[in-house]
Amino acid sequence: MITTGFRTLVYKETLRFYKVATQTIAAPILTAMLYLLIFGHVLSGRVEVYPGVTYTAFLIPGLVMMSVLQNSFANSSSSLIQSKITGNLVFVLLTPLSHWEIFSAYVLASMVRGITVGFGVFAITAWFAHLSFTAPLWILVFALLGAAILGTMGLIAGIWAEKFDQLAAFQNFLIVPLTFLAGVFYSIHSLPPFWLAVSHANPFFYMIDGFRYGFFGQSDVNPWVSVAIVSTFLVVLALLAIRLLRSGYRLRH
Repeated sequence: MITTGFRTLVYKETLRFYKVATQTIAAPILTAMLYLLIFGHVLSGRVEVYPGVTYTAFLIPGLVMMSVLQNSFANSSSSLIQSKITGNLVFVLLTPLSHWEIFSAYVLASMVRGITVGFGVFAITAWFAHLSFTAPLWILVFALLGAAILGTMGLIAGIWAEKFDQLAAFQNFLIVPLTFLAGVFYSIHSLPPFWLAVSHANPFFYMIDGFRYGFFGQSDVNPWVSVAIVSTFLVVLALLAIRLLRSGYRLRH
């Protein structure tokens, strides 16, 4: 049963990023456009990752998914750390909402932001290359799973961090490297053996590779393997986030 408190918290978290859409939606779309213009201009016509797929077309799904992941993380993490520092988190903790409802509300709002930005990036960048939709269901599945995972990671980071610089360290030294080393700009089969093995240990790679499969029907890993790994990763993170919320770790002082 969906409670009024849950709907209110989702609305509050969604309204929070919508009110500053220039910063939370327009700016990431512009950033993705710059990546496309720079890398697409330099490498288009020189690199063919998959047979019959131009580099620009290959790049677009990666940029879309990267935007989904980064913005899903940013929504829940920034909201929680701001609430902790300003002291208004107490108004959420004192409500009769269960830990599952609080978790779900933050993650759902993060997914809305991530998917919104991803759709905006796709709507703008799709004009630069011909894209097919070989398996649209896979596109939706990996977009939703990726947004949920990063929304959950953002929640965990927001719970753990007590200052903005701690949150920035979590993002700069974990989220950004994992995203950029996940095959956004290249196929991992072009890497030396050591870095190929490292890439296979990166869960972000499976999100992006599976998402890209939905467009071209080609990927570095079987999409069923990717969805199994990604789903398992989501379950583990969700259980960790719920445990932290239930224990009040760094939330109840």
